[in-house]
Amino acid sequence: MKAAPFAYHRPDTIDEAVALLGEYGNDAKILAGGQSLVPMLAMRLTHFDNLIDISRVSELNDITAQGSEVRIGAATPHAMVGMDDEIADSVPLLTLATPHIGHFQIRTRGTLGGAIAHADPAAEYAAVALALDVTIEATSPRGRRDIGAGEFFTGLWETSLAADEILTAVRFPVWSGRCGFAVQEFARRHGDFAIAGAVVGIELDDDNRVSRCGIGLLGLGSTPKRATGAEHAVIGTPLGNVTDEQIGEQAMSELSDIPADLQGSAAYRARVGAAMVARAWNQASMEALNA
Repeated sequence: MKAAPFAYHRPDTIDEAVALLGEYGNDAKILAGGQSLVPMLAMRLTHFDNLIDISRVSELNDITAQGSEVRIGAATPHAMVGMDDEIADSVPLLTLATPHIGHFQIRTRGTLGGAIAHADPAAEYAAVALALDVTIEATSPRGRRDIGAGEFFTGLWETSLAADEILTAVRFPVWSGRCGFAVQEFARRHGDFAIAGAVVGIELDDDNRVSRCGIGLLGLGSTPKRATGAEHAVIGTPLGNVTDEQIGEQAMSELSDIPADLQGSAAYRARVGAAMVARAWNQASMEALNA
């Protein structure tokens, strides 16, 4: 199939892109790498009268260390995120998650901002954003505003971005001290959307108590999920008192909208999800203990 007709715009600056969005509003859609949007347009699952291609906006393709945060421009390709030394040192969970995204062709064209703005419940970067509690920068004709990751994902492929807002950057906090990170997911084939998966970050104090942790879940709801109950349950607890199976079961007990489809029933996804959380927790724990 072919996409329905649309007008194509290619601005050179953020201001030009914002002006176009302000002009067309709900009749416009931002196009970055196009690895999710273009297939949906081609299959006529969605349609917009105007596509605003931001791939030429150089100020959106940038990685900058800013004290306790790393700021990544929205149009930065997955491949660049996965290869960047600053990110590997400061936000290793992103480096670990990148190889799980599609295939190398997808990672070459797809962008970090596009993946998060698309809000796919099976998206790795979205789960990382939740686990690390990132700050998302959105720009509109009214100026810039910051959105917390917990407020950003509102539904299937839906976010809290207004019709005239562009996701321009994501700020990732830098964890320090004795930390460990892991990503685990299960898919039928490498590159397929995950049936279930988990991203985990753990920070330990000098007494091996959990001082901070983040657990992001993918493929287990209508939006990317964060296992906040499981996180709160282990904060301040000696790591040796937390079993992998307990944390996996606790994370699944918080979910109420696990999907069922041709890939498996809701119960099956829950079992897989618990196993992925348990494996990621174990891997992250070992890394933190040895840090």
